[in-house]
Amino acid sequence: MRLGVIDVGSNTVHLLIVDAHPGASPVPYHSQRSVVRLMRYLDQGGAIVEEGQRLIIDAITESVRTANEIGVDDLICTATSAIREASNGEEVLARITRETGAELYVLSGEDEARITMLAVRRWLGWSAGEILLFDIGGGSFEIAQGADEYPDVQISMPLGAGRTTVNFLPEDPPTQEAVSKLRAHARAEFTRVREELFLDRPRPKRVVGTSKTIRSLARLIGGPPDPVNGDLAPLHYVGLREWEPTLRDMPGTVREYLPGITPERGYQIMAGAVVLRTAMKVFEVDTLTISPWALREGIVLRYIDALDGRGADPVAESASAGSPSTDSPGTDSATA
Repeated sequence: MRLGVIDVGSNTVHLLIVDAHPGASPVPYHSQRSVVRLMRYLDQGGAIVEEGQRLIIDAITESVRTANEIGVDDLICTATSAIREASNGEEVLARITRETGAELYVLSGEDEARITMLAVRRWLGWSAGEILLFDIGGGSFEIAQGADEYPDVQISMPLGAGRTTVNFLPEDPPTQEAVSKLRAHARAEFTRVREELFLDRPRPKRVVGTSKTIRSLARLIGGPPDPVNGDLAPLHYVGLREWEPTLRDMPGTVREYLPGITPERGYQIMAGAVVLRTAMKVFEVDTLTISPWALREGIVLRYIDALDGRGADPVAESASAGSPSTDSPGTDSATA
């Protein structure tokens, strides 16, 4: 079957279309991103302003149109921290449904961590053993750990690359003082979380990083994928520490020309680097294995598992309520 996923994140609206069926690895068919950078469109009360809402609606409309043109059996639409935490999130969701026909399933931070862990486990396999997972989005930073397909402990923290850029590094390039304040804040938060949730966990066999910010940093510091097997280069703490001053001295418009750094990430990659290095320091991580699979792939896998009778899933159940129609934008998205 051909399955589409529209993921409304803090930085982009991403459409992923895959060919998938039970027992097989999802095969990517089409991928497209629309940059929205929602953290820049929040008012002082935390509401998404009209310009930001318009960006979301236009991007979803285009994604739905593309899914219809390609032809998918089902279309799952999800939203993460930016809409979840916006003070007018419910109103924005209702408007999206009214104007695009797409009904978004809002994932909790715990959902994000659990579904991403599933994707990482399926990618690495059981031989990876106990996994500690770091996942940086635009609005949130998820940490999860466990030896199974779903983590035994997980947490979502408001330390995403876009959010921390807006809240701590508003100048471009940022000052040393601002970077130090962000690092101190992140260190305090990660230390608290580690002591409260992770101290009793066994030492992980593999520490894994995923999502675009971490993959971008790994590409910049570790180099391109292996030319033989396609494995992504790992990310070493030492390399991240050495690159950080260079990133700090560059404006975002220059960073986007670095290897692995796309235009939509240039402005926030510095904050992502600071937060990630701090997490690695607090959790005593020398090297991150990089997984190309993350949240969207996990959503696909859970959907397939539900079709295969391997357990109910709220996202899959909602999505399977119907399939998209090519007749009109108002009926082409199943509830998700």
